[in-house]
Amino acid sequence: MKKHFKNYLNKNPKFDKSTMLGIYCLIIVMSGIFGWIYEVIFYYFNSGMKNFYWRGGNFLPWINIYAIGAILIIILTFKKRKNPLYVFTVSVITTGILEYIGGWILDNLMNVRCWDYTQEILSFGNINGYVCIRSVLIFGILSLILMYAVLPICFSIAKKMKKKHFLILSYSLCSIFLIDEIYNLVFTKIFSLPKASSIYQKLGLPYLYFK
Repeated sequence: MKKHFKNYLNKNPKFDKSTMLGIYCLIIVMSGIFGWIYEVIFYYFNSGMKNFYWRGGNFLPWINIYAIGAILIIILTFKKRKNPLYVFTVSVITTGILEYIGGWILDNLMNVRCWDYTQEILSFGNINGYVCIRSVLIFGILSLILMYAVLPICFSIAKKMKKKHFLILSYSLCSIFLIDEIYNLVFTKIFSLPKASSIYQKLGLPYLYFK
């Protein structure tokens, strides 16, 4: 285990482009699912442990901003992975900017407020409710887990599996989640189809929006 981790830190991976894309696909799926679990648990406590709320805008338990953040962190910090402080600092800054821009766009251009730190616990240092110190510090810690646990595991899976099987698995999983995302972001508007949120609300599932 230590040998594999040292190799991860000291040697650049020798994967071809298709395999690297497969690894990114796994990260997209895993980080989006983790983000959904994290938010469901957090908002359960935020509600006074009274309700579990469905989070995200999809049918599947996956939230896009966590996947975007994970990919950005890998791109920006992978070459400096020997330096955990660098990874943490860059991740805090990156996720803070991503949260603020994402929250502002959703609020001002799409008239949707998916999170509002002025209405949440431990929201000290929040800026217009789009970002707060607690959130970026947690994301910084999670980024360390991503870079020093999740990504090495994905590398190991890619090395141990046959390339064909790995690509089928990673591409298929990612495609399923992205189709769900495209349906709810694009098809529902073009063809006036029902969104996942409206369907779940009609079914009586608690669905949390701040606006």
